[in-house]
Amino acid sequence: MAQTRFSDIARTFKPNLASLGYALFLAINAAGVWGGVFPFLPMNFQTPEITFWFFLAQSLVFSLCYFASAVGVYYFPGPTRKFIVMLASAPYLLGWCCLIGAIYVHDAALPLVVAGGALLGLGSAGFYMLWQRLFASLDADRGNHDLILGTAYGALLYFALYAIPQAVTAFLIPLVFMPLFALVITLKSREIDLRQPMFDDIPRDHPQVYRRVLRDYWRPALCIGAMAFCAGVMRAFAIGEPQVGSLVNMMSMLGCLVAGAGVLVLWQFKNVRMNVSSAYRVAFPIIITSFLLLPFLTIGYARWQAAILYAVYSVGIVLMMIQCAQVSRDRGINPVFIYGFVAGVVYALHDVGFLAGTFAEQIRVIGMEPTAIVALVAVYLLGLMFFIGQGGFKRALAGADAEDIELMAGAAAGALSAADVEERLTDLDEGEAAPGGETARATVMFDSCAAACPYAGQGSGSNVKPIIIPLTVEGNAGPGGEGGTASAEARGESDARKAVDQQSASGGRSTAEQGIATANDHAAAPQPTPARSANGPTYQDRLSKQAALVRQHYRLSARETEVMELIARGNTVARIAEQLVVSENTIRTHSKRIYAKLDIHKKQELLDLVETFNPKDLKE
Repeated sequence: MAQTRFSDIARTFKPNLASLGYALFLAINAAGVWGGVFPFLPMNFQTPEITFWFFLAQSLVFSLCYFASAVGVYYFPGPTRKFIVMLASAPYLLGWCCLIGAIYVHDAALPLVVAGGALLGLGSAGFYMLWQRLFASLDADRGNHDLILGTAYGALLYFALYAIPQAVTAFLIPLVFMPLFALVITLKSREIDLRQPMFDDIPRDHPQVYRRVLRDYWRPALCIGAMAFCAGVMRAFAIGEPQVGSLVNMMSMLGCLVAGAGVLVLWQFKNVRMNVSSAYRVAFPIIITSFLLLPFLTIGYARWQAAILYAVYSVGIVLMMIQCAQVSRDRGINPVFIYGFVAGVVYALHDVGFLAGTFAEQIRVIGMEPTAIVALVAVYLLGLMFFIGQGGFKRALAGADAEDIELMAGAAAGALSAADVEERLTDLDEGEAAPGGETARATVMFDSCAAACPYAGQGSGSNVKPIIIPLTVEGNAGPGGEGGTASAEARGESDARKAVDQQSASGGRSTAEQGIATANDHAAAPQPTPARSANGPTYQDRLSKQAALVRQHYRLSARETEVMELIARGNTVARIAEQLVVSENTIRTHSKRIYAKLDIHKKQELLDLVETFNPKDLKE
């Protein structure tokens, strides 16, 4: 068993053409547009003025390219796709040529650096979108595997570049390495099946799908963007300290290596589920605390803070690409659109952090160090982004919560006295007198409200104990679990009625005795096991549970399982598309993948499989 596991892990780390090409691109990109320094260019050339204007031009063009691509692919999907393919290589090559020229032409160094930064930003964005298209077009397992493996190997190739003399590396990048990964992405792009819904899609034919995607994924984009903001602030700090920039580059790639290798190994033993928003909520207190400590600790702390933040940010970029590819597959939308939107938000916030950190360092406030101003600005903007991510004023002012304080309008004029309330209750009791007498009426009241009011009757002077109806949530009919609550209440009312019937049939047992006996019976009986535990899943019914078992065995994605269950429930393609807010072609593609994974050809075979599937039979 151990030898088999080792073989599986070794096979997982075996590179292919796509992963190696992407790894080379990441390594070269890290050498030019990450951190706050060029590790393979002369350090005396990298003055604060040169690096600031380069990274400013590169960052602004980089983020604008993503927004422009998202808008372009929405209105002109065909021309934008062809433009992106032709866009990447030439600007990237010219950008490196401008950087090399700036080293030797001192009088024109600054204009060449600005032009090089803009061209490299344009070329980098183009290449990133080409790789994203490739990974999104592949099957989820293969696409995610190649992306993560390429990220891990990219770190190894980056560190291997240090073995090459610095003067040679600067020329090898544009003349050898860049043509290699450009050739790889060109060859692999020709293998993309453009008949998939994500490429055949015309966004303006169903804008509601794209609006829904933006509404669902702006919050994860903002969470990763907050990390980008932190990285931008620390990049501004790193420009003034070349040693910090070098450490940032190395830690970024080391973070990619550790995260990539760790996920690949873990993936062999169990399913891996990650939530960007939840992870950011956990990391948020740590991030703001690290900035608050910045003014009080030494420069060594600032260096390692910058390095660690950039390493986490680099991992966040990988998660962003995986999530965008998953959205494209699940919802059948153009991968450039969702990646352009999310990456545009992330890199725009990186630019905001870079500019905020730069200007904060230039501000001179009496009695305050520049690091204190940087920390103050960073904490304020991070808190503001967290507030927006939680819903902002719209969520704070909307809806009603359990802890709300309620003041009814006109309460002073129409207030009721205790005597009025007592009189109304007495009239109601007298008007509804029953043959069973007052005690019987009290018992019915307790029984019927026992589920909602377990303490009813206490303090009333009566010895009657309420019947406690245990509530079992068996399903979740909709968001918030309202279906389970409603069914629980219905069962509570049903049990209460049974208790009353038992009392009527008891033929002389007092109400108090009957209530106590019923309560004791519930206490003695084993409590129903809830279908939803603290850590377990929630199943609507047996069909949902069967679908979950099929998913686990046949390794279906969450969206494929959702579509499979809706098909099994008798929904048509049009109905499923309407319910999931996607196109009908997307549902048909999911159906084909489901049938292929389950090795079936007809809908009836799917129904039979879901209905009768039992993992124990397979083991036997």
